[in-house]
Amino acid sequence: MQRLAPDTERLFPSGNSGSIVHLIDNNIAEELETPKLPKRNVRTLTLEESVRLLIQAKSCSARDDCIITIFLNCALRLSELASLNIDQVDSDVISIIGKGNKERKIYLTPAVKQSLAKWLAIRSTLKVDCNALFISRNRGRLTTRSIQNVVKKHIIAAGINPESLSTHKLRHTAATRMYKYGHVDIRSLQQILGHESIATTEIYTHVDDRQLQAAVNTNPLAMMFN
Repeated sequence: MQRLAPDTERLFPSGNSGSIVHLIDNNIAEELETPKLPKRNVRTLTLEESVRLLIQAKSCSARDDCIITIFLNCALRLSELASLNIDQVDSDVISIIGKGNKERKIYLTPAVKQSLAKWLAIRSTLKVDCNALFISRNRGRLTTRSIQNVVKKHIIAAGINPESLSTHKLRHTAATRMYKYGHVDIRSLQQILGHESIATTEIYTHVDDRQLQAAVNTNPLAMMFN
């Protein structure tokens, strides 16, 4: 019988190379550093585009104005907005049933309160059998696809390039504005957005070139020789 090489004999002392005797009991790769993926910059509406979109929607209908105002102020997911019922709306908060059937409350801004009041006043005059906050012309719950069409229609009408824009980008826009202008800490933003992981929230904390320039210029030595 052909003799196995010494190293092979240690692994297969019986001479049977089909069964392994010694196994490595630890992960030899666990100490290796994995490359970090770069943060992706999320496409959002500029502040000027957001204002144009709101003005456009307001000139069209109270329902559409309310939908876009909520997106840009409350940072809801499309599914969360579509599933909203009247009884989830209070004078100061909206109760959201998010992923995992978890409930969170989002405080209403003056703009949202005003748009909600106008839409609810009109909705109360309509004969509706469902409890949906937003309804279609057929008096049924407005579907997610219909909401997407509403948003796209007003984005185009406002003269904004619709490429890569969606209802989810309105959520991105709202979250970015909260972080940039409201100085909201990331943990609070995580709670508002209903994220399980803080890592998901971090994509909204990107900074633009002007912020980077402003940060550099805050150095007390920046104007040393001026």
